[in-house]
Amino acid sequence: MSKPAQSNDALNLRLYFAWVVAIAATLGSLFFSEILGFEPCKLCWVQRIFMYPLVIILGIACFRNDRSISIYTLPLTIIGGSVSIIHYSEQKLGLFGGICRSGIPCSGEYIDWFGFITIPFLALLAFVLITVVLLIDLRKFRR
Repeated sequence: MSKPAQSNDALNLRLYFAWVVAIAATLGSLFFSEILGFEPCKLCWVQRIFMYPLVIILGIACFRNDRSISIYTLPLTIIGGSVSIIHYSEQKLGLFGGICRSGIPCSGEYIDWFGFITIPFLALLAFVLITVVLLIDLRKFRR
């Protein structure tokens, strides 16, 4: 029995939302580094490694209306989000005693909007938004 068209449209909107978030995060990171000249630290690079492929994978999923994409992309979002948490904890709390021992320090803050919004926080927000949308899709797809 096929699902009603409305649920397929909602699924597609969720996929498109996740894709747009991944695009915004990617363009944002490129803006900070290439336009504003903020050099990324090692943890920033790791977060990029997990975010950038999402633009391509989620884009393909949107155009193919691929409902199984969550299974393939959730590991990227969860690992990337975990790195963002570690990075943000290093910046704000110094929990990891200087993870980046050479090059750009991971504890450095190029931006600090409202006392808590930093670049790793923005990356974490993007990973969380994408993860939540993908989990909703996964749950609805399995019903």
